[in-house]
Amino acid sequence: MLGNQKGKRLGKYIEDYVVFDLETTGISAQWDEVVEISGLKVRNGKIVEEFQSLVNPGRPIPKRASLVNGITDDMVQDAPPFSLVLADFLNFAENDVLVGHNIHSFDMKFIYRDAERFFGQLPDNDYIDTLPLARQCVSGLSHHRLVDLASHYQISVDGAHRALNDCRMNQQVFERLGAELRERQGGDSGLRTCARCGQVMVRRKGRYGEFWGCSGFPNCRNTEKIS
Repeated sequence: MLGNQKGKRLGKYIEDYVVFDLETTGISAQWDEVVEISGLKVRNGKIVEEFQSLVNPGRPIPKRASLVNGITDDMVQDAPPFSLVLADFLNFAENDVLVGHNIHSFDMKFIYRDAERFFGQLPDNDYIDTLPLARQCVSGLSHHRLVDLASHYQISVDGAHRALNDCRMNQQVFERLGAELRERQGGDSGLRTCARCGQVMVRRKGRYGEFWGCSGFPNCRNTEKIS
């Protein structure tokens, strides 16, 4: 829901959440616009409700974007603006934790930007980015893109890069990651988190070797020794 501050980034698996995905006109959260948003409401690890809408971005969709997601100007001509769609999506998500792949660096930036632009407030939902979870749970992959993880877990990648299909793919990947977290950590479904801000701690290399550093750097500079 909307509030005065952003939610926290969590580093764990949970059973109840809303997984979501955006398609956009490009990769810049400063200049580009949303053309599609989808979400799946999950309870006890099972999908119970869907949300999907195309969005009229108010500008032509670049050809390079259409080549990736298959969404064209004709498809969004009669679609509602994102001011209406985002309000509907936030009502759909309610207070649930949001889940998505690479959302910390991409999707949440669009959500925060446009919520502030349209409503003057920010979604205060906590969120989970499956990318750092995958990097810690799945070794041996040269890349940890959503399609790479789906292939690793033998999940269908048909229709990839359309928002609803990516949500379905990501929901299955998140469930597999949750199972791996519990198995590797003796039933614990979380990652190491920062004692100061609650964000995920990641391994980093420094002058004196490896250490745990907060993924919220540079806003949080907390570090811990690797025992």
